[in-house]
Amino acid sequence: MDVEKAKAFRALHEDSLLVLPNAWDAGSAAVIVNAGAKAVATTSGGVAWSLGKADGQQLGRAEMVEVVRRVVAAVDVPVTADIEGGYGPAPDDVGATIAAVVAAGAVGANLEDSKPDGTLFAIAEQAERLKAARASAPAEFVLNARTDVFLLGDKDFDDLLARARAYAEAGADCLFVPGLIDLDALRSLVDQSPLPINVMGFPGVASPKELAAIGVRRLSVGTAVAQAAYGTAARAAKALLEEGSYDALADGPDYGTMNSLFT
Repeated sequence: MDVEKAKAFRALHEDSLLVLPNAWDAGSAAVIVNAGAKAVATTSGGVAWSLGKADGQQLGRAEMVEVVRRVVAAVDVPVTADIEGGYGPAPDDVGATIAAVVAAGAVGANLEDSKPDGTLFAIAEQAERLKAARASAPAEFVLNARTDVFLLGDKDFDDLLARARAYAEAGADCLFVPGLIDLDALRSLVDQSPLPINVMGFPGVASPKELAAIGVRRLSVGTAVAQAAYGTAARAAKALLEEGSYDALADGPDYGTMNSLFT
């Protein structure tokens, strides 16, 4: 891990909203950086689809780490890795995964508190997993604790705050709350959470400007960019197959631009 990149990534959370369009391979990461991104976050769903698997912790540690390594090698900006639930329930599993992504060059990671069966780890259990993650990485590494209370759980705001406090004590640096999009609730969370807040954006969510105004510090979009890319592929293929049209093929970067990103 590049410590200076880790410090730079940490600093991006301090004064303004960090916007992270998520990548799923080296090519998408290079395009995102070329568009002006200051850092790259991977998306586990996009990575899984690119490897022919479903999202939802269907990948193995080695598969995910190899993609992270390729993304890190393709860009000059900090990279943070989506490691889903850590590829195993025990703290030692999480520690091994964090150590592996650090070795691959990532300067941060998301760790979920949801299990493959869709239930949530108890607060104390997840705190131990976060402690193992923190102990397995340099101090500069940014640990983003994802809680699925609003995505998969019971949308209990008190439970969310309890997790925020416990996860902060366990060594997390940021709290990711996918599924929570109400601005008033987010403002309340920002005011009460000991950790900076990461929101998941998608059509219908408040704009980056609105989120920044209430103090949200990080915005990522999960699989949304990958879905948009696959949607373009589907439209282009349909136009070619059904209409004999090349028009949709003109929407992407030209060959020279793409090739130059890797030379």
